[in-house]
Amino acid sequence: MIDLQNLPDGFHENPYPFYDLLLNEAPVCQQSDGSIVLSRHADLERVYKDTNLFKSDKRKAFKPKFGEDSPLYEHHTTSLVFNDPPLHTRVRRIMASALTPRAITRLRPGLEETVDHLLDKLSETPDLIEDFASQIPIQIIGNLLDVPMEERGPLRDWSLAILGALEPVLSPEQFETGERAVLEFKAYLKALITDRKRNPGDPETDVLTRLINGDAEGTLTEIELIQNCIFILNAGHETTTNLIGNGLALLHDHPEAQVQLRESPDLIASCVEEILRMASPNQFGNRETAEDIEIGGIAIPKGTNLHLCIGAANRDPEIFENPEKFDITRKPNRHLAFAGGPHVCVGLTLARLEGQVALSRFLERIRSYTITNRMHGGRVRFRGFKKMSAEVASV
Repeated sequence: MIDLQNLPDGFHENPYPFYDLLLNEAPVCQQSDGSIVLSRHADLERVYKDTNLFKSDKRKAFKPKFGEDSPLYEHHTTSLVFNDPPLHTRVRRIMASALTPRAITRLRPGLEETVDHLLDKLSETPDLIEDFASQIPIQIIGNLLDVPMEERGPLRDWSLAILGALEPVLSPEQFETGERAVLEFKAYLKALITDRKRNPGDPETDVLTRLINGDAEGTLTEIELIQNCIFILNAGHETTTNLIGNGLALLHDHPEAQVQLRESPDLIASCVEEILRMASPNQFGNRETAEDIEIGGIAIPKGTNLHLCIGAANRDPEIFENPEKFDITRKPNRHLAFAGGPHVCVGLTLARLEGQVALSRFLERIRSYTITNRMHGGRVRFRGFKKMSAEVASV
């Protein structure tokens, strides 16, 4: 049907017809390496909610891929997303305490200022990814960790390299680039953390100071602190860049929806939810079975790696009426773009805010735009654009 180790032609450009095949013909799809792709919304919800039967710990899966002594292995087996309780519970509790709704609300003025500054500089023929979408999360995360402005240059390339190593098939070049990125980022963070310990910021606004301090129940080890700072950048950078870029593309390709949003700006919240559903920045999640189980009448042994196809589940006709329609008024919208259960994205409130502010300010300031060329990022797990050339006319 579909083998993630040997993808069919055209998959990267448009995976959705292949997702339809999965949903209709093989919702529990065996892979050549023994893993399983799940695509039904109900199956993904079940997996996300049951942390006893379905584990997030990736030490077993990542050891042959990266090697036990690899910097990539250390990062991806220490970061929040690939861990189970008690480590996940402890790290998430401290991280969530630093990303409260109150703290995120305080970020809004700086976010609006960042977006307006980027729009001020936007040329008549910009690359909407390089010049706009990708710049927003880098600055916001830089603000969260209070990274000096002049030191933010390498952050995006580090993030792309580290996340690129999560692709189902990893080239030697991708592996080497990812390894180097982890080492360079770790070295930078060690120096930043040492300085912040000497000169702590306001824990109400400085997430790094908050993470260093921990909470009443304890603190993070040095490795946990460093690797989860890397995780904050990675989780908040590429996915938010893709959310904004995918939103600009969808609104461009559906002019009736763009007109509707321009006429009713209060639809921005439901519009962002529909973008997350239609073009999920994160297309796949993973779990490992902790016991022998059965899904959809198919027996799955203990220790099987499950690929959770978020992109397909978000178009499951059992859940979404007219799933191929881009409907910015869609309610309810039970998409799984932020996963679910105890592992639901810890930064979802911030991601939604960034998407809403970026797209609403763009439409306020830009009278019209035409995408003249676009290049997909070429990834399986993450869906977005590498480039998006456009012609824009300001208000």
